[in-house]
Amino acid sequence: MPDLHDLEIMLGSRLPILVIETYEEPRAVDLVCRSGFNLKKPVFTWSITEGLKRVDLEHSVPQRLTAELHDALGQIKSTERAGIYLLCDAHPFLHDNPKNIRLLKEIAMKHDQVAHTMVLLSHSIDIPPEVRKYSGQMELSMPNDQQLLHLVREEASHWSNQNRGEKVKTDSKTLDALVSNLRGLTYSDARRLARGAIIDDGAITEDDIPNLSKAKFQLMDMEGVLSFEYDTADFAEVGGLAKLKHWLEQRKASFLSDDEEKKLDPPKGIMLLGIQGGGKSLAAKAVAGCWNVPLLRLDFGALLNKFIGESEKNLREALKLADTMAPCVLWMDEIEKGISVEENDNGTSKRLLGTLLTWMAERTTSVFIVATSNDISRLPPELVRKGRLDEIFFVDLPDFEVRELIFEIHLKKRFVDPEKFDIERLALAADGFSGAEIEQAIVAGLYASHAQETELDTLHILDEISNTSPLSVVMAEKIRQLRAWADERTVSAN
Repeated sequence: MPDLHDLEIMLGSRLPILVIETYEEPRAVDLVCRSGFNLKKPVFTWSITEGLKRVDLEHSVPQRLTAELHDALGQIKSTERAGIYLLCDAHPFLHDNPKNIRLLKEIAMKHDQVAHTMVLLSHSIDIPPEVRKYSGQMELSMPNDQQLLHLVREEASHWSNQNRGEKVKTDSKTLDALVSNLRGLTYSDARRLARGAIIDDGAITEDDIPNLSKAKFQLMDMEGVLSFEYDTADFAEVGGLAKLKHWLEQRKASFLSDDEEKKLDPPKGIMLLGIQGGGKSLAAKAVAGCWNVPLLRLDFGALLNKFIGESEKNLREALKLADTMAPCVLWMDEIEKGISVEENDNGTSKRLLGTLLTWMAERTTSVFIVATSNDISRLPPELVRKGRLDEIFFVDLPDFEVRELIFEIHLKKRFVDPEKFDIERLALAADGFSGAEIEQAIVAGLYASHAQETELDTLHILDEISNTSPLSVVMAEKIRQLRAWADERTVSAN
């Protein structure tokens, strides 16, 4: 086992303090005990509930008067025989407690005389600066595909034994998809999700995969910075964007294939530039729906934190989670709000940009970026140059044929038969309207017809269109400038 081997090397390297951040405490304790046995050193654990207790011997009982951390550290300091001491959730008792920090530092400084190894174990640990130079860090590895497959088969066998030998129903393609979606999880979390997929109906089906992806994301809470989009649109719901659809269809197989089978460079991502309400957000959702992968939305508003350094940490954690969820689509909505060349924010935007560019250059996971922007002029050139993203698509206002399609789509979504409407007349009247404005004209027409206690008809929608000043009129100058900029710099999405 690589974890056991790596742990033995670190424990045998005369390192006074070892930090292990994990939610798998039983697994970490087992690894430390096995390492202590191989290194011929006694192993003790400490917790606030039990105090010091030797765990590598059977029938061991907690030592008296060691529940408080300073008493336990005092006992360790006075012990002349070298040992391994696993301190579980001790970090809250180190911060703002000079006595505990000093005791830990004195044990570390005497390591050449008595080679105690202090292992700090918890889900998240911030090492006090006084002892940071004496410490090292180790991460427990996640299970690989072979181990995950073995784990799923164990759960299937367990279910079968409980159900009179009935076999769990699945197929190789769905089983591979399940294993793929379990990547990046701990052994215990992966086992729990695999059990959940099997236990309700004794089968692993395609319907289980989206639910498993949602459950996986919820295990890794990002507190609003990164959200899981549950409703991903199908391209059938997106009017127009023919060139974008064709571009994505050409790259679908390369993005979804296994690493061993990839013959082409996998696609990195795209920038969608355009007029507000033109369908950029819907297109971002549709990419995930078309490729049948999870869609994660990065909220730059939640990302920016008032505490210096927290914004970059939030971004690193969000990108790490995206890597864990791969294959997936990462939607960076209105990216100019977080990374702008104009922001006066004490350098936060520049640090965020550096973090993002480093991740984009070094990532090896199948995370496809869809960045949307209403004003690309505010974005730094390092981000939008070729190589960072594959292409910049300009989403313009819909033409006549696309407006006809948009009317039909939104009428059908509201269970209204488009055949009863003069779609051609509506599309002509809505010249200069965005897709969002067309939708709102239908919504307003429905309210009007409901108030009049009549069925929605063409005149209701025409009245709403005539009473609306679209964005193309209200902000005509800005839209002309945007079109002029995009004319020779971007690819038309339509």
